[in-house]
Amino acid sequence: MKKATYIWLGIALFVAALNLRPAINSISPLIEIIQSELHMNASSASLLTSIPVLCMGIFSPVAAKLANRFSLEYVIGWSLVVIGIGTIIRLFTHTSFFLLITAFLAGIGIAAAGPLLSGFIKKYFPDNSAIMISIYTAALAVGAGMASGGVAPIQHVFESWQIALAAWSLLALLAIIIWVLVVLPQKKKDRTIQTFGGADKLPWNQWNAWLLTFSFGGMAFIFYSLTAWLPPIVENMGYSKVYAANLLVLFMVLQVPANLAIPYLLKRIPSRLFWLVTAAIFELIGFGMIFISFLPWLAACFIGLGAGGLFAMNLLLPIDVTTTHQAAASWSAMIQAVGYVIGSFGPIILGAVNDMTGSFSYSIFVLIAVNLFMIVMQVFSVKRNFKQEKLAS
Repeated sequence: MKKATYIWLGIALFVAALNLRPAINSISPLIEIIQSELHMNASSASLLTSIPVLCMGIFSPVAAKLANRFSLEYVIGWSLVVIGIGTIIRLFTHTSFFLLITAFLAGIGIAAAGPLLSGFIKKYFPDNSAIMISIYTAALAVGAGMASGGVAPIQHVFESWQIALAAWSLLALLAIIIWVLVVLPQKKKDRTIQTFGGADKLPWNQWNAWLLTFSFGGMAFIFYSLTAWLPPIVENMGYSKVYAANLLVLFMVLQVPANLAIPYLLKRIPSRLFWLVTAAIFELIGFGMIFISFLPWLAACFIGLGAGGLFAMNLLLPIDVTTTHQAAASWSAMIQAVGYVIGSFGPIILGAVNDMTGSFSYSIFVLIAVNLFMIVMQVFSVKRNFKQEKLAS
């Protein structure tokens, strides 16, 4: 395969990944406007984040089966179409139920693309998986940051939160065009990798897969809880809406350098466990600072860097322990299926805590507890991987 083709495939991967977060992250900065206009309490508003994440859990295994039948290239392409449809129809939202439907549609598309892009990396970039995973996760963070920081200005210019939410369908359109022009022709030309695979089943009976799943689930719980409620948490501390919204952008943007740094950090210290625990400790430091209301902007920096490192590492682990792109996608599908279901409860639980107590202060204890649980899962999962690799060698 020519070098130019690899570059274009990398661009296609990056632009496709840009679409996996805006439908979720564009909600939080406008959540109070949406709640007021559609008469939603915190618990129901949390569903706008939780439903797509839940879809990412429920439909990930289905995506792997569809890829086995139709190829991952075609399924990812159609998933981008579904994301675009779920986003553009937000332009016509006038009820909370309709907005929840759009979250469901976008969630289905995100669910299909997420694990299959890991298989795409294993298939087309087998010798550069760590670098491409970092690019993939950086694209997720860039897309999330663009949506978090851009949706409010768009709403201000057009004086419509519906237009602000629907505008992100343009990213899907761009991704679809690039995918059709670059990836699908490559799929047809490359006869040596004609199909996605046929026999790999999800590793439900492998304990190590469950350890990786719980690690991913803890990471997702924390990430989507903050995606939905970080601005209100900061506002509850007495800061302005603008300041709180900017912290969400900072939290998202700082994940980009963390994502991109992972391959280089692993070259210096190859230990997966070291970087997983380091990233988790960064998050713990940030939660402690928020709890005592100390320098929230610095707390957002710690949490953003930690979240970026955790996501990149959690996506890399199933690629590390598998030998084929079919197995990588199957492991990723299971890990993301259950992991995202776990993560979907984060915004709901934090919203319920707020409804019951009228404050997000108690939510910090929940996040700290989940973080500690995640560290325990990381220790057991990585040690188990290491032992298996030693036995295999």
